[in-house]
Amino acid sequence: MLSKTRRMKKMKKILVFASGSKSGGGSGFQKLIENSLTGILGAEIIAVVSNHENGGVRKIADRFGVEFCYFSGEYTKSLYNEIVIKYKPDLICLSGWLKRTEGLDPAKTINIHPGPLPKFGGRGMYGHFVHEKILEAYRQGEIAFSAVSMHFVTDEYDEGPLFFSFPVHIEPDYDADKIGAEVNRIEHGWQAFITNLVLEGKIRWDGKNPESLVVPDYVPRIRTTLSV
Repeated sequence: MLSKTRRMKKMKKILVFASGSKSGGGSGFQKLIENSLTGILGAEIIAVVSNHENGGVRKIADRFGVEFCYFSGEYTKSLYNEIVIKYKPDLICLSGWLKRTEGLDPAKTINIHPGPLPKFGGRGMYGHFVHEKILEAYRQGEIAFSAVSMHFVTDEYDEGPLFFSFPVHIEPDYDADKIGAEVNRIEHGWQAFITNLVLEGKIRWDGKNPESLVVPDYVPRIRTTLSV
């Protein structure tokens, strides 16, 4: 639970969407909470939304005293809007949210993705499925490394403007699980820092024109993984 002192500072509010699984998951969401509580992330996690009523994300939310919202049924624009109107967040963070979104403000919604974009994104490309495709491409000599990517969210899977992409090293003996572990390690190290830049307006776009994207020069954005 956030301290009284931190609540009095009128911190910006983040709403997290995280699927996790029926029994676990949600490590990115947990890291956001931990970074918020320690002040590394300059915002309060006001609630988390999950499509598993009593899954891993719910367990994390209960442990840290974060309000939990169960989102079931049709994932329509009107239902997404009901949730946003209820919580009135300054920023929406998708952290392992596996459902298609509709109608969220593209200038105030970001996603973290466990692979290079756009090649390893799109419908069905999440979690272990991404790492398996990465491993296959690595073994075929098509790529030299994976990546952690962050982008603004539009109504199409992984197609919003990319503003962060950091390479993740792969060793020849890695399997998909090991790649996933390395991706999570890098993700947890960068997520709060990059999210702060969005909260501060240093990373931004107008929500319509990708050419309006503003990203500081010091933010990592790899251009290609075709380096083998």
